[in-house]
Amino acid sequence: MGSSDALDAAFAEHETWLRAERGVAANTLVAYRRDLRRYREFLVRRGVAAPGDVDQPAVAAWLEELRAPADDGRARYAPASVARAVAAMRSFHGFCLEEGLAATDPTSEVGGPRVPVGIPKALSEQEVETLLGAVGGDDPRARRDRAILETLYATGVRISELVGLDRADLDLAGGVVRVLGKGSKERIVPIGRSARDALLGYLRAGRPVLERSARRRPPGDPVFLNARGGRLTRQGCWKIVRAAGGRVGLEGRLSPHVLRHSCATHMLERGADIRVVQELLGHASIATTQVYTKVSPEHLRAAYELAHPRARTAVDNR
Repeated sequence: MGSSDALDAAFAEHETWLRAERGVAANTLVAYRRDLRRYREFLVRRGVAAPGDVDQPAVAAWLEELRAPADDGRARYAPASVARAVAAMRSFHGFCLEEGLAATDPTSEVGGPRVPVGIPKALSEQEVETLLGAVGGDDPRARRDRAILETLYATGVRISELVGLDRADLDLAGGVVRVLGKGSKERIVPIGRSARDALLGYLRAGRPVLERSARRRPPGDPVFLNARGGRLTRQGCWKIVRAAGGRVGLEGRLSPHVLRHSCATHMLERGADIRVVQELLGHASIATTQVYTKVSPEHLRAAYELAHPRARTAVDNR
């Protein structure tokens, strides 16, 4: 890549992530785009070529520039505008850390309240069961949508990884999927029986119908096709998942990213080793995986009562 191509690609991916996976409102997206365009120009002036090159001094210099007065001594930006620009910057660097585009988050020491950067609350296991059980029908799109939801939850893959799957990447007999992650890093991900069955049903009776709608063969051999027979896009997948959530009362809560988080959270709650989950999700740093290790009060109490020798011992109050 050129001198700032990696940086430009990261900003473009972040905007797509905000729109297609986080479902950010249009007005917020426009404001973030404007703030991050200025931030990108600042980084390029400093000679930064990739998101992993941004360090804490660069972040501090950007904050100083945001807060510096204009030539007439007045504030260059209103406090609310500065706060929003900082939120946009934190969102970008949090995204880069989670997606493996950077090893650290240089905004971690920035003062003030932290801004969430895309760690939505996981669904409960019952909510997932309800969601997957509600995606019925045997028409091609219904089979595809059911396979998408089952695969997202079963594997924890990113939305970009899901829509990038080709049929050669599936080994359903062996119960694994080959995933091409960030930085073209390949990993092998197990896939459970329920998702395999959904994929088989779609590949046998759904995909062939969608494929016949194509005017020309799409590049590669994509697993998931849209209604016109082309490769399903991130935006198309996001709409499918959100529509499924709306049918079971999960409006505003469900996205492909939520299913990824739910997969990781449920595995850890059931005792999976954190490094196994790190490998499953394709995280470059185990620190990224650790965001899923927050234990619910119910699990904490159950573990305590099971493990502590005096948890259930009656106390003599004499």
